Formats: sequence, C-alpha cells, structure tokens
Amino acid sequence: MRIILLTLTFAFLPACSEKPVSRSGPVGAPVVAAVNYPLATFSEILASGNVEVLFPELEGDPAFWKLSDEEIARFQSANLILRNGATYAKWTKTVSLPESTQIDTSKAFSGDFIAEETSVSHTHGDGDSHTHAGTASTTWLDFQQAIWQLEAVRDALIELAPSDEKGIRDRFNKLADEMDKWHTQMREIGNTLNDRPILASHPVYQYLARRYDLNIKYLHWEPDTELSGENLEELKELISRHPASVMLWEQTPPSESIEKLKSLGIDSVVFDPCGNRPDTGDFLTVMQENIKRLDAVSGN
Repeated sequence: MRIILLTLTFAFLPACSEKPVSRSGPVGAPVVAAVNYPLATFSEILASGNVEVLFPELEGDPAFWKLSDEEIARFQSANLILRNGATYAKWTKTVSLPESTQIDTSKAFSGDFIAEETSVSHTHGDGDSHTHAGTASTTWLDFQQAIWQLEAVRDALIELAPSDEKGIRDRFNKLADEMDKWHTQMREIGNTLNDRPILASHPVYQYLARRYDLNIKYLHWEPDTELSGENLEELKELISRHPASVMLWEQTPPSESIEKLKSLGIDSVVFDPCGNRPDTGDFLTVMQENIKRLDAVSGN
C-alpha cells in the first residue's frame, strides 16, 4: 500500500478528466496527516504548497480503513494529525498516536452529533462486516459544520506555519465563501422539496438531512448491489410508508438498478460524500455536482 504526499495551489478551475498528479511540498516542510479527503483538501488549499499533506492512497471508505504498520508510522511522525471526530476513522482508536499533534476538527459542534441507531451489519466492497451504529460521522455534508471544520484546520495551520498566517486566512476566506454558497443553495433546495419523501441507499446523509430539512429514510445498499427480489420487496415495503420518488446514492449504481427503480417511479441521484479521493475532479467539483443533481430533481 502506498501513501501519497500532496500539495495543491488553490483555484476554482474546471475539473480535469483524470486524477490530479500528486507532488511533494518543499524539502523539510511540516507534514499534515488527514484521516479523510475533505480534511486533506482543506489542508492542501489553505497551506498552498507550504506543507506536505499526507493522505493514504487506499480504496474504500476512509471511515473503515485498516492501515498498515508503515502507514500508521507515517501518521505517528506527522507534525499535525487532523481528525474528523464523530467516531470517524475507527482505526485511530486502536493505535497509539501522539496526543500533542492531534486536532479534532469537529470539536466545536461535538454536542450536536447525531446518534445512529441502526445496527444492520454489512460490508463495503471487500471490507470486513460492520455496522453504522454509534455516531453519524459524515459531518462535512452539513456545509455549516464543514466551515467550522475548515476553521479548525485554519487555526492549526497558522500555529504550524505562523509566517504564512495572512495567506492562510486569505485562502480560508475564499474557500469559506464558496462553501457558504453551497450552504445557501442546499437551504433553497430543502425549502423547495418541502418535506418531500426521499430514500437513500446508505445511512450517510444524516447531517445533510438535519441541516437542510430533508425527509430521508435509509436502506443498506452498496452502489454495486445487484437488486434482487428481496431487495425490491424491502424497497416496496419502505415506499408504502415513505412514498419517495428520489433515491440518493453514494456512487453511480449499475444501469440495471437505475432502470428497476425507475420502473417503480424512483429517480436515482448520486450525492457523493467524497470521503475518499474521487477518480475525477476534486472535493469542490464533486460537491458542486452533487448540489446540481439534487437541485435538478427538487422542482426548482
């Protein structure tokens, strides 16, 4: 397994058709380790090449990663470790990481975490079986919370690289303004949907639903799930109580699944949480496209 060190110059540009090429920062620059892609992106943008951003190049949801000894050692030696909080990245609970270098980016709103009651066991791809019971952890899908997490990253980077404080604050303001636009757009979408029933293939949208008043009920389907008769019976039972015409997916499902849902009057809409690095684009472009797709079915 490899680890990549990344730095990006901040610019709101159209997404490339391929993954961006990773590159190292200056020799001897401080290393900032991030447990998920949103926090890695925040660091890359705010630091603008003045730090090395450490983010593992692994498949699957970072919330359920199992890191190798080498990867853990890289985190342990980092100058700064950015945690998501809300029980995200469960691997961090089973290894020894320096307390002095860790920042919990969701600490400011930890009193507002959402308890996840479901205990359905399932797998993500080839991963081990697990449940989502405990605390909902995709905190950044509430864009107000994402801005608060960005503030925590800003403050930590200023402490790490005080000579670049003005630059960090300027880049923060630009990114925070963009994220505030997402926040406003999602509030408008929520108002337009007006409590219209929505389905989601997976329980990852709790903070999105709470902040923007989305009426979502959850299944436990992976995007590559082949919809069997049992799946469809489960779906029909759910829509008898929650008559939705839209289902949110983390990734694009197979065309056969899209057609089966369409035959039941349900449109499939991808709203990618972007916890890991996407195959194309970046965190900003993914969120922009998410909002556009949801807006298209909202009736705006």
